Amino acid sequence: MKYIPTIGIECHVQLKTKTKLFAAVANDARGALPNTLVSHICFGMPGALPVLNEQAITLAVRAAFALKTKPESFSKFDRKHYFYPDLPKGYQISQFNHPIIASGTVDIIVDGQPKTIGVTRAHLEEDAGKSTHPAGKDYSLVDLNRAGTPLLEIVSEPDIHSAAEAKAYAHELYLLMKYADVTDGDLYHGHMRFDVNVSVSKDPGSLGIRTETKNLNSFRSVEKTVEYEIKRQTEVLEKGGKITQETRGWDDAKQKTFAQRTKEEAHDYRYFPDPDIPPVVLKDEDIAAAAKSMPKMPYDIRNELQRIGVGIDRIEMLLEYPDFITAIQGVWKIGNEQAAVFVANLLVNVWLAQNETVQKNFTMPVKSLIELYELSQSGHLNSTNAKLVFVEMQGQNPKISVKEYAQSKGYIQVSDEGEIAKIVEQVIADNPEASEDVKNGETKAIGFLVGQVMKASKGQANPELAQKIITEKLN
Repeated sequence: MKYIPTIGIECHVQLKTKTKLFAAVANDARGALPNTLVSHICFGMPGALPVLNEQAITLAVRAAFALKTKPESFSKFDRKHYFYPDLPKGYQISQFNHPIIASGTVDIIVDGQPKTIGVTRAHLEEDAGKSTHPAGKDYSLVDLNRAGTPLLEIVSEPDIHSAAEAKAYAHELYLLMKYADVTDGDLYHGHMRFDVNVSVSKDPGSLGIRTETKNLNSFRSVEKTVEYEIKRQTEVLEKGGKITQETRGWDDAKQKTFAQRTKEEAHDYRYFPDPDIPPVVLKDEDIAAAAKSMPKMPYDIRNELQRIGVGIDRIEMLLEYPDFITAIQGVWKIGNEQAAVFVANLLVNVWLAQNETVQKNFTMPVKSLIELYELSQSGHLNSTNAKLVFVEMQGQNPKISVKEYAQSKGYIQVSDEGEIAKIVEQVIADNPEASEDVKNGETKAIGFLVGQVMKASKGQANPELAQKIITEKLN
């Protein structure tokens, strides 16, 4: 009988607060020198009293709505004890039996099939510091800049049964937290870290012994970890061995997991209520107000863009860049659906096709995008020149209109029939053989004559209108 894999994922989301969860110290440690973003609270000095950051609660509430649920009206903090050099207090302030989010769902699509992954809970907690182990040395270094960083740990149900589903879940969770404006989502700097639990079993009714691979910071590493662990555990069991419940790490260079330590159980942490942090009580009216302030989520955006004709593959590409979605929504709101589709196609076909740093460089305002669409629809800009204007106007003075810019570059098409008719008459007179061929029904000659019109007009004549006039005059 085939082994059935079961996967659960715990994701630590770094909240985008200005200061830490319990200390008035800057929260963003990117680029900071070691142990410079610290206070007596981070070091766990005797008598240090933590004070809860209200903004962390606000962001956790937003995360709840992103997960299609509501925050709990009552939650509280507990002490979770363990002893490592990167946790000077000897305990972590977390939430155990009363988390701020008690349920939720994440919808994914794998191989064209929709699936809903349940969320068991999501709780607030402080991060620990970071230990590094210099190669060839007999000591470790500790940086406490991250100690006290506010995290929201989102725990999935064991509803995932393949590496593809694991990757899709991690990616969708990332999009949800980004669009809810809960986190900066910088994966490189660990703003979202995934702990992947994997087990295999021949019995559909029971789970096997699981391993937990910690601190994965890319969707690919989530996928590859699951693939490797399913294969490794299956081979161990096939050979008559037993799976050890343990914490493992991921070696990206070798594309394999490795054992780190045996896995602790909840009783090992000796949880008890934190006496310094009062419970969090949310009023119904505050929860309702927070719900109204939520932006559109990826699942809403997918449905809307699909309805107006944007392909799902393109939508998935666009969703990676919230600035793009904001621009498309702005064009749709002020312009119309066709204008929104036009901009969506430009962003995918032109901007994403040639720019690696798209988020930093895309600056074209909504009013300019609408003007570009209108000039294209009216025939004043052909598709080639519309793409050129779209690229070239990024970073330009927003006060200059698209039409003014296009005119200064000679991109505007001449669509005046009288003006083009004069050019056509001259072209026909200069090319009697080709003109005679057209009269005799040789359609290829029309293309030649249109080309001559474009040459004479320095590329500014509307080619469709030129062809129409040539056909009328010669037939």
